[in-house]
Amino acid sequence: MTGIFKTNRLLLFVLGICLLGSCQTKQTNVYNILDYGATGDGTTDDAPALQRAIDACSKAGGGTVLVPAGHTFLCSPFRLASYVDLHLEPNSCLLANPDESAYTESAFGENRGEGMMWISGKGLKNVSITGTGTIDGNGVAFMGKELEDSYELKPVTDFDPRPHVLTLTDVEKLVIRDVTIRNSAYWTVHLIGCRDASIDGISILNNLKIRNGDGIDVDHSKDVRIANCFIESGDDCICLKNRREFEQYGPCEDVVVSNCTMTSRSCAIKIGSENMDSIRRVLFTNCIIKDSNRGIGIQNRDEGTVTNVVFSNMIVDCRFFSDVWWGKAEAIYVTSYPRAVGNHKDAGWRFPKGATKGACGEVSHIYFHNIRCTSENGAFVGGDTPEKVNHIYFDQVSLSLQKKTSYEGGIYDKRPCDGEGFVRGNTYGFYIDTASDIRLQSCNVAWGTPRPDHAADNVKTVNATGVKVMP
Repeated sequence: MTGIFKTNRLLLFVLGICLLGSCQTKQTNVYNILDYGATGDGTTDDAPALQRAIDACSKAGGGTVLVPAGHTFLCSPFRLASYVDLHLEPNSCLLANPDESAYTESAFGENRGEGMMWISGKGLKNVSITGTGTIDGNGVAFMGKELEDSYELKPVTDFDPRPHVLTLTDVEKLVIRDVTIRNSAYWTVHLIGCRDASIDGISILNNLKIRNGDGIDVDHSKDVRIANCFIESGDDCICLKNRREFEQYGPCEDVVVSNCTMTSRSCAIKIGSENMDSIRRVLFTNCIIKDSNRGIGIQNRDEGTVTNVVFSNMIVDCRFFSDVWWGKAEAIYVTSYPRAVGNHKDAGWRFPKGATKGACGEVSHIYFHNIRCTSENGAFVGGDTPEKVNHIYFDQVSLSLQKKTSYEGGIYDKRPCDGEGFVRGNTYGFYIDTASDIRLQSCNVAWGTPRPDHAADNVKTVNATGVKVMP
């Protein structure tokens, strides 16, 4: 018995040493930013301490940079690094420094006209942002006076100091999970040339009056999955694009979005308007859009193309807002028009180098299946020539059209386009203007009470060919 007892004691001792060793090994991979000089008092700039923790973690081969609970860490710009998980514990907050002079690096490279970077990373591998804490862009601090349904933008000179929350460029294997990101002054999550990216279960809660406050922008990126997210944004909630500043990263392709709920003052789901390459092989499914200015939008305004896109199993609810916001309650919107020629703050980047005007590419093979829409306006399909927008398929799409606001109807929005920005007249269920090979199968239009202004027919075609309406 004595021998057995000694053997058991030895086993327990060895087991304890092993468990202790595991605990210590795990702890050596955790870099608490308080240990690197952060204060978490909400007023001291903790960006240098946060950067020290990130750099130490990456240099050691990777691990977790911990943003501990119960603190607000005011931060100027900082950079992420490879093999780092930035983990925000519950009731922790990273807050953007409201001092505009802290933001000096453009979010668009040489183009300084559309905001600066706050949290960024470039040329990285295996990066993650996790936890149930909060990243706060401090958006209102960068705005002008509050208007009825927006904020006035402050005048800018050679650059716009408003910070984008998160700008990630050329990152391979990216995970953003569970965090809340709120109050962005400009774009919130911008993926540029990223590959194998997963965004899951996050909340983006932006002020609906802040213009340019996009939720998630997928730019020249590939193999992207966005799921189970809740997004409120003044501008587009989820947007796919190919900006001219980043043409070296190639097309935007193989993107899946599922199980998301969205509200927008612009377009909840948008493809475009910046698109100088190809956007292809895209699926949006099982999503809810509510109280938005426009629901599902393909807004091609450059020479790039949009092909093989599927929207399925969705509920869409739209209404009119003021002309500050692009869109006129179009529940579904599929267009390709040349971009407007104007003196925009970044006009030098809107057209190909050396060109003074642009062209628009083809939009084709777009599928809408089992979409239920309630709005003050219907679906709009249009292009500058009939062949430019082609093979658009509507299957089991229902539109319930009813008056919701005091804004006058009978209008569709083509902005930003060369020439007249609005189509004025009547309200239709499906308005097909200069397009080809359009099929409506098992679709339904119901006119509610009160009826929309200028309510007319279920289907309107202008200069369109190959339009088929099938039971």
